[in-house]
Amino acid sequence: MSPQPDNQTAAPASYGSAAAGPNEFTPEERAVLLKVAHESILSALERREISLSPPSPHFAEPRGAFTTIYLHGQLRGCVGYVFPVTSVYRTVAETARAAAFEDTRFSPVTVEEAAGVEVSLSILSPLKVISPEELEIGVHGLVVSQGARRGLLLPQVPVEHHWDRTTFIEQTCLKAGLPRDAWQKGATLEAFTAEVFGDRDMR
Repeated sequence: MSPQPDNQTAAPASYGSAAAGPNEFTPEERAVLLKVAHESILSALERREISLSPPSPHFAEPRGAFTTIYLHGQLRGCVGYVFPVTSVYRTVAETARAAAFEDTRFSPVTVEEAAGVEVSLSILSPLKVISPEELEIGVHGLVVSQGARRGLLLPQVPVEHHWDRTTFIEQTCLKAGLPRDAWQKGATLEAFTAEVFGDRDMR
């Protein structure tokens, strides 16, 4: 089992592809990843196992990812791995299950609710240390870390909240439990891109 995923407590407020990197995954591959996310949730409710062996070399590549789930258009859970700890295929399955049952902000998804769950996936690129001036709104997600504290916000968050670059950095500092000006006092900034897609994009 992979390490405990991270809650994305400032998850996207709306559904869809507000921000994304270049399309790495084909429509067919996106459909496969969304299917395994749903299957992972359903199999947990039905107490059965599913295969998490990647069906292709591309799906076997280690990658960080977040799974966000919605019910009746409302956020119901968002959990992910910042760092690539296992294959992207297994990562999607594990984070989908964690979003459905382990996000402590929400009650666990029930059997009756499972059919109405909608999934959005954010597949992350590797992290790269950047300067504040290099951060691009709508392109980069951000990780701020200092000592044992670390906070992450996905690329679509500042777009949806209409934040400028400074506000985005400050909010990520606060997410890490740091002062909002920690980025000016030695905190490390790391950026990533995310390819974001979900059930609604496939319709």
